[in-house]
Amino acid sequence: MAVTGWFVALVALGAVPVVLLANGWAYVGWVGLCLVLMAVDAALAASPRATSLARSGPDRVRLTEQAEVTLLVTNGSRRRLRGVIRDAWEPSAGATPRRQRIDVPAGERRAVRSVLRPWRRGERRAAMVTIRAIGPMRLAGRQASIRVPGGIRVLPEFSARRHLPSRLARLRELDGRTSLMVRGQGTEFDSLREYVRGDDVRSIDWRATARRAGGPGPAGSPAPTLMVRTWRPERDRHVVVIVDSGRTAAARIADETRIDTAFESTLLLSALADRAGDRVDVAVFDRRVRGRVQGARGADLLAKLVDTMAPIDPELLETDWTAVPSLVRSMTSQRALVVIATPLDSPGSTRGLLAMLPQLTHKHLVLVAAVTDPALLSAAADRSDRASVYRAAAAERAMLDAQRVAAAVKRLGADVVTAAPLDLPPAVADRYLAYKAAGRL
Repeated sequence: MAVTGWFVALVALGAVPVVLLANGWAYVGWVGLCLVLMAVDAALAASPRATSLARSGPDRVRLTEQAEVTLLVTNGSRRRLRGVIRDAWEPSAGATPRRQRIDVPAGERRAVRSVLRPWRRGERRAAMVTIRAIGPMRLAGRQASIRVPGGIRVLPEFSARRHLPSRLARLRELDGRTSLMVRGQGTEFDSLREYVRGDDVRSIDWRATARRAGGPGPAGSPAPTLMVRTWRPERDRHVVVIVDSGRTAAARIADETRIDTAFESTLLLSALADRAGDRVDVAVFDRRVRGRVQGARGADLLAKLVDTMAPIDPELLETDWTAVPSLVRSMTSQRALVVIATPLDSPGSTRGLLAMLPQLTHKHLVLVAAVTDPALLSAAADRSDRASVYRAAAAERAMLDAQRVAAAVKRLGADVVTAAPLDLPPAVADRYLAYKAAGRL
């Protein structure tokens, strides 16, 4: 049973005769009458237990977007159901409004709609629905919580997709599909064409030029048309992305966890490499494989990636780097570009990574992508007071440690790209394009 504010106000009215009559028994009688009215009103209210509930709505939504979910309320009692309903979604689901008034005649059904604006990635669930049915006098009612399981999967935002058009344009330049005075370089022979001003003379194919001219001509005959080779970037290469989901990936930088930045970088790189004709395999790993996408191409690749990444949160344990080489071998037996998304903070936390790298670099092209904290730069530049000086010294030490680790990674044969959370995804994509242009894949 539940009481309303009207019942409290009705009981408070009994204070008036008590003050005027100075008779405590009058107030006791008034309270007793109010209790009787409350019991009668609750008995006349519809039974919440006789209500049947059903959910409908999308099962997926992208982070920062909104989705509308519907709760169908069917009144199975003989009385009119008036009251308040609350659909208990997790707070991070951002459900609004949290409470809604309902008025359902006996035997009929009404739809209660809520808008979800989730602010956190993963599985957002709702388990209980609470119904408070109010009696006709609005003094009291019945309340019950009914289990109605439901949920929605919040996918990564993929805000880095705004960088994709410019990188695809650069990829078309490398592939020779855009008219430019300087052709894109690659390592796979594409075709022959006539020489034009601005072409590299080293690309002239003298044998093809001679064949086109039909052999050496007599003196004074016009010079033969020069033929040049055109190249295109390598296709059908392999890109393997390993995302570190250990404890260091849980740190928040610029209001975003490191693992979310790694997911953004992975999505942008995967979309770009897939459009370039390369194969992309992704694994999220700490001490076990938390998620894995292999063999997907085209639109199916991004769909599987975001669906796999959505429920993964960092584990508060150390990453087992000794298992990474065997994980890469299980994904490819050929030479590949292996991108490892992991922090490079201090020598102590990266000791396992540094010990493992030589096993990968002897066969693969390895790129380590690490997010940096822009707050360190501002802290290192601020020396306005004594506390700021100590903070600046700590920031300088942290940046020096990161530089030492990056230098150690390069000495072991791997490349390093570091940037702030918003800048890391395009930086990784640019490094991939640089590899394609240089023919290193």
